[in-house]
Amino acid sequence: MGFYQTEKGVEDYIKLAEGYDGAELIDWLTSYLPENSSVLELGMGPGKDLDILLKIYRATGSDFSQLFVDRYLKQHPEADVLQLDAVTLDTPRRFDAIYSNKVLQHLSIDACRQSLAAQYGRLNEGGIVLHALWFGDDYEEFGDLGFQQYTQESFAQLLEGRFEILETKIFTEMEKDDSIAFVLKRLPG
Repeated sequence: MGFYQTEKGVEDYIKLAEGYDGAELIDWLTSYLPENSSVLELGMGPGKDLDILLKIYRATGSDFSQLFVDRYLKQHPEADVLQLDAVTLDTPRRFDAIYSNKVLQHLSIDACRQSLAAQYGRLNEGGIVLHALWFGDDYEEFGDLGFQQYTQESFAQLLEGRFEILETKIFTEMEKDDSIAFVLKRLPG
């Protein structure tokens, strides 16, 4: 059973993530995506970023962990939330944008490539993607969790002609320049 599939893992993550949210990333997203667009958040966790997204967009939250989905729905019973695997994105729905904050790094490089291919299929024509990841060239494991770091070059190799990189930012979350974020645009096809 994975880290996010246990009550203890969920509680530990919530404590670890206290004081962090994607407000700065979402503000960046607004320069590429009009208000009231449809946005799918991958890996919503406790829903901090989803709450921010909902102030601007028609946002749908998703998480692989049913515990996170149930927890959010308990507090927001009318919310549009899906239990969804970030690799396969097994839903017929399409969106104007897909957003994730430190989620894809938990996937293997091959699974991340598969996720980006699935995201391409879930986006409307010209759709926007914003993903934040840890910056670097390493892979680390902490218990059940893997953390794959990316550079602009290594992440670009996963796009396989499906997306254009509109902008890249290196930013600080916990330590100086420890994070990288990409705004991508779906190419026609």
